[in-house]
Amino acid sequence: MEDRIIQFIAGLRAAGVRISLAESQDAVRATAHIGIANRDLFRSALKATLIKDHSDGAIFDKLFPLYFSAGGPPLIPPSDVLTPDEQAMLRDAMRGLAGELKDLIRRLVKGQDLSPEELERLARRVGADRNTRPENIRYLTRQMLREMGLDDLAAEIEKLLAQLAQLGMSLEALAQLRELLEQNAQAIAEQAEQYVGESLARRLSEQPPDKAAVDELMDRPFNSLSESEARELRREMTRLAAKLRSRAALRQRKGRGPTFDAKSTLRANVRHGGIPFDLRWKKRRLKPKFALICDVSTSMRPVVDFLLRLVYEMQDQVGRARSFAFIDHIEEVTDEFAAHRPEVAVPVVLRRLPSGHYNTDLGASLTQFVKEFGDAVDNRTTLIICGDGRNNYNDPRLDLLQQLQRRARRAVWFNPEDKYEWGTGDSDMLRYAPIVDAVYQVANLRQLADAVDKLFVFR
Repeated sequence: MEDRIIQFIAGLRAAGVRISLAESQDAVRATAHIGIANRDLFRSALKATLIKDHSDGAIFDKLFPLYFSAGGPPLIPPSDVLTPDEQAMLRDAMRGLAGELKDLIRRLVKGQDLSPEELERLARRVGADRNTRPENIRYLTRQMLREMGLDDLAAEIEKLLAQLAQLGMSLEALAQLRELLEQNAQAIAEQAEQYVGESLARRLSEQPPDKAAVDELMDRPFNSLSESEARELRREMTRLAAKLRSRAALRQRKGRGPTFDAKSTLRANVRHGGIPFDLRWKKRRLKPKFALICDVSTSMRPVVDFLLRLVYEMQDQVGRARSFAFIDHIEEVTDEFAAHRPEVAVPVVLRRLPSGHYNTDLGASLTQFVKEFGDAVDNRTTLIICGDGRNNYNDPRLDLLQQLQRRARRAVWFNPEDKYEWGTGDSDMLRYAPIVDAVYQVANLRQLADAVDKLFVFR
């Protein structure tokens, strides 16, 4: 059972659920203590130890029966419902059966389960052995049952019952036999569905991602991605965020503990000439605070989509993050991320500020930001501006950016454009770049991940 729990955790992680090593150990210990006799209690123990976010509960509910199926009901043999004489009539009637459904009827009459080899063969015929999406389980099960002939089974059962009636079987026995055959057909359907689910579960936990394809997508510019490629990268980003969180947490552990504060020590000992010498210590505040100002105009939307998702996936390593989106005016969007997971919040934000053509105005947005949201930046805050620096020839308000840079701990700029494009057309990047502490190119996910990782180095 421990191996199955480990596979289940791998499947949850593959589906985007964040689960730490400590939480995995908690799940194993909890289920070992509770046991598996009570299925509902076992399920509750796993959910309590593995699921932190309410939105991940749906993923858990979808995958749990794939890994911990209660098992299909056993098929019922005819000896349980028919007398010896009625069983003899049934054997006589079975000898007269013909056609492709003869084997299926005989299986149902005998109460014979499908063997693993038969299930595997059926799964290969309908492509279920290559399925990687839980929502396809029902469809593939129906295809397997159609391959077996269950779609045409009702008519064959009626023929068999009519023949038994001619042989003199009682109405009561015929009704019992009809119920037996229908129950056995349902049991086979459940066995097929269970097999499809279990085979999918194995693939989710054992099949590694196509590393070459993922690496290629990591280096592809955001603006060149198709919708399917963007979805694949978002799935990869969940694994990427887990790695970045681990690295940030490791830096935090290395930086724990007080450090000697020379300035405070000298200041404290002036009053008594340094005898005795009273040492002063300072404690580092390791979790950074972020203020993100994001350009959500048409050209920047793919970049901002991935940036916001990545930052909020690492929320447990951030002291506080406030997010702002602008085109020709600025709005705070922090509450959307407090209420929803990034995959829900980002589309809400982008719908809230519909893009237009050639209406970006960072200068006006900076004016509004300083006036209405200036408290978002203090000496512990890393200010992150994500935009291409193209301002439609409006006043760039360099003075306001200088003011924010002086107030912040650091100010960095994320720009998808190459340096050779700075200053061309309506780009003000050549004027903005000297003001901020660093400019990072973020044209693809690899560059973006490296830039976000650096945010956790400079604390």
